[in-house]
Formats: sequence, structure tokens, C-alpha cells
Amino acid sequence: MFNLCIGGPAGYGIETMAGIFEKILQRDGFYVFSMRDFMSRIRGGHNFAQVRFGTEPLAAHIDLLDILIAFDLTTYEQHKARLKPDGLLLADPELALTDARLLPVPLKQLAKEAGNPRTLGVVCIGAMMKALGMPLATAEAVLADTLNPKLLDSNLNAVRLGYANGTPKFTLAQGGAKNQLLLTGAEAMAMGALAGGMQFYSAYPMSPATSLLTFFSTHAAEFQLVVEQAEDEIAAINMALGAAYAGATAMTGTSGGGFSLMVEALGFAGIAELPVVIADVQRPGPATGLPTRTEQSDLLFMCFASQGEFPRMVIVVKDHADAFYQTARAVQLSRKYQIPVLLLSDQYLADSAATIAPLDVRKAGSSVQPLPGQAEAQGAYQRYAITPSGISPMRTPGRSQAVVRVDSDEHTEAGTITEEARVRVQMVDKRARKLDGLAAELIEPTYSGAEHPEVLLVGFGSTTGAITEAVSRLNLQGHAVGALAFGDVYPLPTKRLEQYWKQAKAVYSIEQNATAQLAKLIRMETGLRCTDSILKYDGRQMSVDEIVTGLHALGVGKGR
Repeated sequence: MFNLCIGGPAGYGIETMAGIFEKILQRDGFYVFSMRDFMSRIRGGHNFAQVRFGTEPLAAHIDLLDILIAFDLTTYEQHKARLKPDGLLLADPELALTDARLLPVPLKQLAKEAGNPRTLGVVCIGAMMKALGMPLATAEAVLADTLNPKLLDSNLNAVRLGYANGTPKFTLAQGGAKNQLLLTGAEAMAMGALAGGMQFYSAYPMSPATSLLTFFSTHAAEFQLVVEQAEDEIAAINMALGAAYAGATAMTGTSGGGFSLMVEALGFAGIAELPVVIADVQRPGPATGLPTRTEQSDLLFMCFASQGEFPRMVIVVKDHADAFYQTARAVQLSRKYQIPVLLLSDQYLADSAATIAPLDVRKAGSSVQPLPGQAEAQGAYQRYAITPSGISPMRTPGRSQAVVRVDSDEHTEAGTITEEARVRVQMVDKRARKLDGLAAELIEPTYSGAEHPEVLLVGFGSTTGAITEAVSRLNLQGHAVGALAFGDVYPLPTKRLEQYWKQAKAVYSIEQNATAQLAKLIRMETGLRCTDSILKYDGRQMSVDEIVTGLHALGVGKGR
């Protein structure tokens, strides 16, 4: 297992370099997990990409580095303590670093010799592959498949010069991962929406959710999508609701600040019973917060946003494969129950890349069983007919002779405004009955670790991979630790939670927020109180090492 970091100012092609190297690793049969850390600026500052790879599946990052590629002094100073004593430091001699781990490669000079000074990162790839003992031919093939033909020659020159100036350092085991997909979390989520049958997407660009809009816009023609870049988030959600009323399967996406603007329309979706999926790719708030960083601080807001009471579902995606399947499921659940389904991701997961097994589109597209056919009452069509399930027949205006009324005021079964007290109670109860059906659809949190845990960890979303690996590490040391990772969070599935809670002597929540929001939600829904929490909210994702260290500080994993 290897872990490397590439760092430097924005504008140095760090993202491009990391992306190319990931494809090389994928082609050579390695499992890959990579993360991005970048500032909210076009040039300058300190940005880095971290790529972890090996012969076993990976779903999180760690702190200790085998290789550090430093394009500037800032990168070296910020990450040198993480580089192993026998690690490799790759940098240009002009930085004048005095470090026993240094492999000096004249990156800028070689890039100029290659015919393009901007091939700096490709020179690095060549030198790094030599250090790892990887065949140059794989890099040449990936460059040929990836780059514009006009740029190919200079980049091939660059990777060859870098390889020639590298030094063998490590020996890699043979990669054995076959037919693996390499996807970012945003790509996986977008593909899941397509598998679920999404037809309409509207959004206003807001990082880190913009990748969804970019993906759908790029592929709109081939998938026959209607994609609309709205003037703001209020327009975006109302366009999606209009599309849903007109019969399309609709979705919108944003981050926390944009979702704040959508809240009134969320209530409209609830009372009008319009199916819509709202993706919130979280970043730190409040207000503008940290636009390019990550956090899990929108959970309770998503569960309780908008005035009044109406059914909704909140799903948090846990990893790249889960983003695909859960997004497809979210689309189908919203359509089946005619409710808003709120889909939570975050910057870390959206921008990270991983190799995963091929995705099953058919399975994703049929993950929710449709309702059995409902016999409509005789007489005029009633959009809000009171039914045992709370779900009323939904017709599409213009495709039948029926008048399809929708209203944001309380309404009768026919959809006309009313203030009659009895009807109000009937309608609130009708909408609430959807939760009875939804309860049967809930997916329990995934469990990993000791069969009978003395210590139980609870987490949700993108911390799942790190929590799972931390549990494995602790159990290998002889401890009895288990973890529950939640995807469905509201309504909260409680069977497995209560089962393992009874066994554990202590329960800790692991969260990327300052107030332990999952722990609060568990206490609110079940009365169960966590022993303590490990929280991180500086905009950077929690690593496997930080979880283990945090548990040690709480007295877990010591004394053996």
C-alpha cells in the first residue's frame, strides 16, 4: 500500500497530474483512492492532491506519506512531517532543500526540453513511475488516450525525460484489480440519477455541487435530458417542481447556502406532493463559509427545514458505489411516495476519486418496488384523493382529460383551497401516512467490526471508509470495536442501532461537525445518548489515523 501527496500553488496542474496518475494506476490493476484539498482561488495558495493505492480496495485517506512531490517550499514545510523516514521527496533542485529523502529532478528544465514548460507534472509522473518500478509504457498509453493530439508529443517527451531522470526506490506488488471503474463521487451520483430515471435537472452553480451540473450539461444530448442553469437556487427548485408537475422525473442540486434559499419551495413540494430529489453537496457554513472545503453540518437542517410538518426522506451517501445506488433509489422513492427526497454528500466525497467494481444499472433502476395499481374513485379526478397509503393518483396535465390542480394552500381532495378544519386534519394525516410505507423501505446502517463490540462507533456519510478502516486496525490489535455507518438517516432506522447499542459499554459518534448532529438525532429519535464524540470541523476531512488517535485519547485501544 502506497500513499503520495502532490502539492503546490493553484495553476501548476496538480489536479491534471493526479488525474493522469490515477488512470495509470487503474490500468496497471491497482485499487485507488484519492482526495483533493484546494483553496478558493484561481492561482497561488497551497493546494494538494493525495493518492493512495495498493492491491486491496480503499475507501479513505491516511496521514503518513511514502512519497511527497513538492512544487514549492510551502508544500515541503506543510507536509514534511508526514513523510516517512524512508520515504521519497521529489522536488526541483532550485528549491534548495536539504533533506536526506530528496530525489532532485530538474522539473522545469526538463519540461522546457520536452517542448512545453507546462508539462511539469508529466515530468513528475515519469520520475515517480521510475521510483515505483512501474513500466513507462502504461503512462505513454494513458497519455495517448487522454490528451489532445496536438499536445501529445511534448507530453510523451516529458514523461520519458522524467523517467530517465528518476531513480528506482520502491518495489510494487503486481496489481490485480480487473475491470475497475475510476469515478469521482460527483460522477457516481450523477450516473445514479440517470439510472434512476431522472429526466430534468436544474441548478445554479455553487461549489462543490457544480460538478453535477457540469456532468448533466455535458451528457444532456446522449441521455435526452433537459438541463437548465437557473438564475438562482429559488428558480432552480421551482423549475424542478414545475417539471415534476408536468410529468418529468426531476432533480436539483446545490450546497448548504443554496439549499437555504430553496426552503420555502421545499415546503411547497411537501404540501403539493410533488416528487423531487434535492442534492446538497455540503461545505462548511454558515453563509459563504469555506467554499472549497468539506463538512457534515447540514444534517439536522435537512431533516427539519421548512415550516409545518410533511413527510420527507434524508439519505446520506457513504462512498462512490453507494452514491450511485442511493441516488438511483432516491429518484425512485421520490416518485413512488410523491415526496421530496434530500440527498446529502459533501466536498470530500464529491471531489475524491476511487476505483470501484462495475455498476449494475438494472439493479439500481429497480431498487424500489412500484406501488400496486390503484383504482381511482368514480367521478371527477381528485389529485389529492384520500387513500390508505396516503399516496394519491398522480396524473400529468395535458396527457388526460383530467384537470390536475396543485396548490400551496391547504386543499380539498380535488385540489381547491379550503380552510375547513376537518379537511385540514384529513390532509395532514393523509400525507403523514406515507411514512408508514416509507418505514418499510428504510435501509439499516451497515455494520463492521467485532461480533460482540465493547465499543461501538456511529457515523454517517463520507466518514464511513475511515471509520471502517479504523475499526479494522483496532480489532487487529486485540480490541472489540464495531461501527454502524448510516446512509438512511431520516426517518432513522433503529433496529440494528438498538441491537448493537445494548452490547457496547461505550458508544462514540464520529462526525465532521461541531455539535455532534447525528448523536443529537439518535437521542431525539430513540432516547439513546452517546458516551462522547470525535468531531472535526476545520474544513478538512477526518483521516483513519485521526479517528484512531481520537479514540486513544478517549481511552479506547490503550492498555493492551
